[in-house]
Amino acid sequence: MDDHRRGRALPAGVYRLFADGGNGRTLNVPLPDGAVVWPDRSYRRDHPVTRPAFWLSDAPVTADVWRALAAEHPYSGLWPLLLDESAQPWSAGQVAPEPESEIDVYDPALFMAEVWQDMIEPRLRYGDDFDDLAPFGKYCPGLAPPGEPMAEPQEAADWYAGQIADGLTTLLGLVAASRSADALAVMGWQGALNHNQWTAPLAAVVRSWEDRFGVRLVRVGFNTLEFSVSAPPRELEHAVHIAAEHWAFCPDVIAQGAGSLEAYAAELVGRNAWSFWWD
Repeated sequence: MDDHRRGRALPAGVYRLFADGGNGRTLNVPLPDGAVVWPDRSYRRDHPVTRPAFWLSDAPVTADVWRALAAEHPYSGLWPLLLDESAQPWSAGQVAPEPESEIDVYDPALFMAEVWQDMIEPRLRYGDDFDDLAPFGKYCPGLAPPGEPMAEPQEAADWYAGQIADGLTTLLGLVAASRSADALAVMGWQGALNHNQWTAPLAAVVRSWEDRFGVRLVRVGFNTLEFSVSAPPRELEHAVHIAAEHWAFCPDVIAQGAGSLEAYAAELVGRNAWSFWWD
């Protein structure tokens, strides 16, 4: 995009997503009809409501709209998300935004170790085996090494948006976030509440995945997340290590899915998309 086009102020209403009114931010992609979403005050926990959580389109959008807005992110500061229209927390404001700065508090490796310990302790008391967590068992392996890129992160994200947007019912959300991972906390997503009451530590994990595996958050549902992955594991051993991270992030992918880390890992080898769901 030519530099002379990077001078259009943010649309009316969208600038309210920023604490400073979006000073210096521009958006050169026309938006469909939509409006900002304010958090329901009953969903607030410890942060006062001072501005909208995100902007939401009135109607579904195509992958091309998502791609154009993702390309604008460096100038607009707005990360686009495809939002499942069948889930209603968006329009109802049933979200609990957390400050972007809150994500900095959490270390992904320490979070993973803490979650691992919390989840195995009840099983230790009842004498359960840990076959489903082989080869690591009750010992957290820590973070996996980075993957080898197959494509640029945005190229993979653009591809995945096309896989899941066109032909499906996906509203557009815009979140004032520095990176896709931060959008989870900033918009106040609550889909993993039964696993972890705070979203910021999950966003910290996703930040780490962005850095190590070229992950980008593309689609969000009521209790689902879908990511593009530009540097997936190429070997099963690496994939098993990553599967351990996924189990700490979202136990249901094992407990209600493949049944074991090793079986799940086989699904991750060379795969350019990761999906998670929480009951």
